[in-house]
Amino acid sequence: MPLATKDAEHTGDEEAPGSGRHGGGGGGPRRTGAGSRGRRVLRWTAMALSVVVLGTAGAGYLYYQHLNGNIKKDDLNLGDSKVAAPTPNAAGQTPLNILLIGSDARDSKANQKLGGARETFGAPPLADVQMLLHLSADRSNMSVVSMPRDTLVQIPKCTDPDDGEVYPASDGRTMTNESLGHGGPGCTVATWQELTGIHIDHFIMVDFAGVVSMADAVGGVPVCVDANIHSRDSKGHGSGLKLEKGTHPVKGEQALQWLRTRYGFEDGSDLARAKAQHMYMTSMVRELRENATLSSPNKLRKLAEQATRALTVDPGLDTVKKLYDLSNELRKVEPERITMTTMPNRLVGNRVEPTEDAEQLFRLVREDISLDGKDAPKKTGDADDKESDDPAAPDAEIAVQVQNGTSTEALGAANGRAGTVAGQLAELGFTGAVADQSTILSEDRTVVRYPSADLEGDAQAVARSLGIPLGSVKKSTEVSGVTLVVGADWREDTAYEAPEQDNTTPDSADVLNGADDEACMHVDPNFSWS
Repeated sequence: MPLATKDAEHTGDEEAPGSGRHGGGGGGPRRTGAGSRGRRVLRWTAMALSVVVLGTAGAGYLYYQHLNGNIKKDDLNLGDSKVAAPTPNAAGQTPLNILLIGSDARDSKANQKLGGARETFGAPPLADVQMLLHLSADRSNMSVVSMPRDTLVQIPKCTDPDDGEVYPASDGRTMTNESLGHGGPGCTVATWQELTGIHIDHFIMVDFAGVVSMADAVGGVPVCVDANIHSRDSKGHGSGLKLEKGTHPVKGEQALQWLRTRYGFEDGSDLARAKAQHMYMTSMVRELRENATLSSPNKLRKLAEQATRALTVDPGLDTVKKLYDLSNELRKVEPERITMTTMPNRLVGNRVEPTEDAEQLFRLVREDISLDGKDAPKKTGDADDKESDDPAAPDAEIAVQVQNGTSTEALGAANGRAGTVAGQLAELGFTGAVADQSTILSEDRTVVRYPSADLEGDAQAVARSLGIPLGSVKKSTEVSGVTLVVGADWREDTAYEAPEQDNTTPDSADVLNGADDEACMHVDPNFSWS
């Protein structure tokens, strides 16, 4: 598996000159020093914990108004483009996608003490931890996709909702963690949506101090190392984590050290750190389910207090009641149906970029296909294949725009595909079909889109005439009428043959199952002790 950049971890107070905290380019020097290492903490711990615990034994209703006042709020999406929400299944359910963000903000004495780097106090924060949590429409399974902080992406134009400042789209590709400084978490959401095509319903963000306070409140999370470890080298690099071989509960600053540790885990890469973070998260979920001490009102009060103080959320989650409702949804999933993954990536200089396997992973999430491979085989009559209740107009009266979406990373667009397929539709009686010769798109699979329910029947009629599965007929606000996009799966001929689709999770996603309580981090012998 490609490795993320290896850079220094410091726990002192200084950040190296020229660390590029404010830099916008992807190819600049790697940041080193206390601040950069402090930023590498996985803050989703408090995020996920807060969501789950607020629904435990009614704890979320303690001091309801007071707790509501603790929760900070920010806009969901600061970008211009939107991604349509997925179509509900036969039971009327839709998937739920929540972006979990770890902020390195140095906006308080507590955060500054934990993160170091005095000169960064009050500087724009970085979203150094980003995880997309996907809850399936039927609530049977959950998938989590981590994105390395130094992934090169196009950050879209974002507008700060507080002061109206406009941050232009990035000039070239930029590290994804810089999106948080472009107006807030809503720009990180916009960046994810543009990269993945996944509709994001909510975000939850937490900072340094939140991790420590939440870990203290829950009483510790068991973690495992296969040898003694001390994450510190002769130059002072490392998180400072010191543990004996075996399984130990960590809390407070030791939990923070575990989540920050890169030096000493496996090959010392950010991907190794993400693996340790996944282990912590799954262990935390199991602990919350099994730890009877959380039934104590005092513990629950403390946990609810710390959770709400740690959070910044979008307006859709800005009360205890909303968090409580969300927790009820999340708690329907058993640990064995939770799948942790890391976005497949490859090195580009000293940064990383998504691979073709990453797009496969994103597609599975978009299409609500479980990453554990345990989805039941699809049956005829499922929601995606359901005949519309809207009657189709006569074929000759249906206006259809045909676009060429055959361009891929490896191949240019197949010439004339829009015109060829529009001509085929005309021969089949859809004389209102026209080719859009001005637009070249990139679409893996051929799709028919329609903007509103009154055109669903028309769109399905077009699909049936060409042998396109009804599951490839999608409602979308990005089109103004029935629109057929000829995908990369139909680069030639006039007859469409739906390809067999690989719905397996790529090996390069580094899968960890939520029920795996024997997972243990491998320790680099150079960071072991006896």
